[in-house]
Amino acid sequence: MKLEVAARKRSQSQDGEQQQSDKTVGVHGIGLWSRPRLVAAPEAAVAGGDAMAPPLNFAMVDDGIFRSGFPDAANFRFLLSLNLRSIVYLCPEPYPEENARFLEQNGIELHQFGIEGSKSGLTVPETLLLHEPFVYIPEETIREALKVILDVRNQPVLIHCKRGKHRTGCVVGCLRKLQKWCLSSVFDEYLHFAAAKARSTDQRFMELFDASSLMHLTATQ
Repeated sequence: MKLEVAARKRSQSQDGEQQQSDKTVGVHGIGLWSRPRLVAAPEAAVAGGDAMAPPLNFAMVDDGIFRSGFPDAANFRFLLSLNLRSIVYLCPEPYPEENARFLEQNGIELHQFGIEGSKSGLTVPETLLLHEPFVYIPEETIREALKVILDVRNQPVLIHCKRGKHRTGCVVGCLRKLQKWCLSSVFDEYLHFAAAKARSTDQRFMELFDASSLMHLTATQ
């Protein structure tokens, strides 16, 4: 009888722990934002003094989806470790010849969606002092980029702009809305990368972005 009571208490305790764990999971089983999941270089390479360097602001967004600033030659070995199929490049400038050659040699497809960078986009503190001008962010371009990113045939995929803050932040923020993240978590992730350079225009764009027409892309994710 005592053994049965003890076993029942252990079972109840485990159920309680499982219920508490479930409370940390967001809508539709998607965890709420805490910190970006960084992918470390293999221990063997580090021990051998041949560590691989990730690009600026590199992080994992989701399984098979990564983000960063512009990679250079020092980051190529690290990119190879990701087994990338595609890169989504968010700047209008031509891709550098050295980077393009690296992609060609390794069978990585480049998808370019040229979004103009804007020096006129005020940071959040500046908007407290001035009336902020509207900074145009092409919504249709963001939608087309998301279609490429969410297509499993293009994954693993790396999303990048120059510094991995504003353009990349907007695309990832819109992706999070597709994943039904709450707006405060979307902004927390954006601010983690943009920091003092955060722009209220970016946040306004993410807030107003209508993800409904792309929801079918996540149905089987």
